[in-house]
Amino acid sequence: MRNIKLFLENIKKYNKYAIRSAIAELKSEVADSHLNWLWWIIEPLCFMLIYTFIFSVVFTNNTPYFASFVFIGLSAWEFFNRMISGSVKLITNNRGLVTKVYIPKYILLLSKSYTYLFKMFISLVIAFILMAFQGVPITLYIFFIIPIIIILYILSFGIGMILMHYGVLFNDLANLTKIGLRMIFYLSGIFYNIRERLDGTLQFVLLRANPIAFCMDELRKVMLEAQLPSFEGLLFWLIIGVIICIIGIRIIHKNENSYAKVI
Repeated sequence: MRNIKLFLENIKKYNKYAIRSAIAELKSEVADSHLNWLWWIIEPLCFMLIYTFIFSVVFTNNTPYFASFVFIGLSAWEFFNRMISGSVKLITNNRGLVTKVYIPKYILLLSKSYTYLFKMFISLVIAFILMAFQGVPITLYIFFIIPIIIILYILSFGIGMILMHYGVLFNDLANLTKIGLRMIFYLSGIFYNIRERLDGTLQFVLLRANPIAFCMDELRKVMLEAQLPSFEGLLFWLIIGVIICIIGIRIIHKNENSYAKVI
């Protein structure tokens, strides 16, 4: 409990710094671009158009509202992917800050998460526009995206803290994480409906043992299919996410003073 209390105190204490850092990073990303912030819209749209063409025209996919289906999946995936891949070298890449100024290391991840949340928010706004264009009925079930995204955030943040720690100790972890994420990318149902294409044990494993696949499927349920999410599944992954976060917080606190020496 002491670790959790300290974590919450640090989040409150350094939250303004994390927000300012996230804003500064977002500004720096588009500082030298003529299109400026429009890139945050153009990039996800281009990926959606490419993947929709490949998997609906080339490979023939009859999933209803397929463009929105893909875009929702990509929005969730990009947040998860950025959180996980960006956390591995986060301490090492901030060597100057870590070695000169004390800051709880998970605040670095918190700041990054704000930039990723902002980009996901833009993607979801585009998804709503795309849904309206395709004639998807908007229902009150749409509000369930809030708990789904919160659970996705908790899971991503917890995994990110653990990878952030071990990324300092093992140089090859970044490459291993990259390979792992590539496998998860194709197994998460971004371009196909796992519930329709698979059944039995394989469907259960891909949909219930993979948190990002589960979150994608639940988002599509409430946004495209006007269905209630799986409350049992949400509760399960919430508990798992909290446990992972507790483990990550404990690891970071235990090794807080050793990172500057290692890097």
